[in-house]
Amino acid sequence: MFGKDQQKQLIELAHAKMPFGKYEGRYLIDLPEYYMVWFHGKGFPKGKLGDQLKQVYELKLNGLEPLIRNIRQQYPKP
Repeated sequence: MFGKDQQKQLIELAHAKMPFGKYEGRYLIDLPEYYMVWFHGKGFPKGKLGDQLKQVYELKLNGLEPLIRNIRQQYPKP
């Protein structure tokens, strides 16, 4: 279903945490929806974090948060 690179990317996303601000240390997938909508309107940061936040926005938009939470449980961070 997923290639190795995509699988690695999803596992990484499942363990990614917000590095700054009010929600520092919270898993990206657990950020409040309104915060993701705000980023979508304001503009996502550049780089890897921005890419991950865009993915989380799309996942939340489609109700797929449980997928990422399940991946986090299935593939604990080494």
